[in-house]
Amino acid sequence: MSSTRLNKFLAFELGISRREADDLIAKKSVRIGETLAELGSRVEDDQEIFVEGKLVKRRDSYTYLAFHKPVGYVCSRKQQGDAETIYALLPEKYHELKPVGRLDKDSSGILLLTNDGDLAHQMTHPSFHKQKTYEICLDKPLEPLHQQMISDYGVQLDDGPSKLILERLNDSDRLRWRVLMHEGRNRQIRRTFAALGYTVTELHRTIFGPYRSDNLAPGEFELVTPS
Repeated sequence: MSSTRLNKFLAFELGISRREADDLIAKKSVRIGETLAELGSRVEDDQEIFVEGKLVKRRDSYTYLAFHKPVGYVCSRKQQGDAETIYALLPEKYHELKPVGRLDKDSSGILLLTNDGDLAHQMTHPSFHKQKTYEICLDKPLEPLHQQMISDYGVQLDDGPSKLILERLNDSDRLRWRVLMHEGRNRQIRRTFAALGYTVTELHRTIFGPYRSDNLAPGEFELVTPS
């Protein structure tokens, strides 16, 4: 009979990272049968695992879904006001999947959903340098000085400096820009421009690591293999 490290088992079955699984074990939230689990524990194929008293159901494999999120939908399981969630556009069998690298209600573009917590961590943590590319539109032309501040020095936000790579989409247009970044803090692009007096009126993510929005129409999705 084979055995698996408990943190690897929990990451697979719960769609969390191994670090998050270790946190659950350290907090005494995990039992192997009737025995309280310890860091480094292993689990046999026929053993029952409980997290906070609930039996962990075993799954067969991970699922990876690339989804083109339209404007007007929130990346949440619960509806927020009149805004529908992205799960309203997905078959029920995919409702257990969690969004990776969320987009706010007013943003669109490529989104990955999965139950693989380790991959989700790799896609979002800055140390893995997964590039994200956006196309944005501002409410007024971006001043050259502000362009230089954002690209060369960064803009100080409440949660630290924000430095973005900016490329013009059209040489005669200073409203529309391509933004490249490796971070992904909450509403970082919008907050960076807001700090300099601009409003981002459109925000569309075209690339997220190896995934692209131009392969899918808004609201469409496809199963993918991680690379």
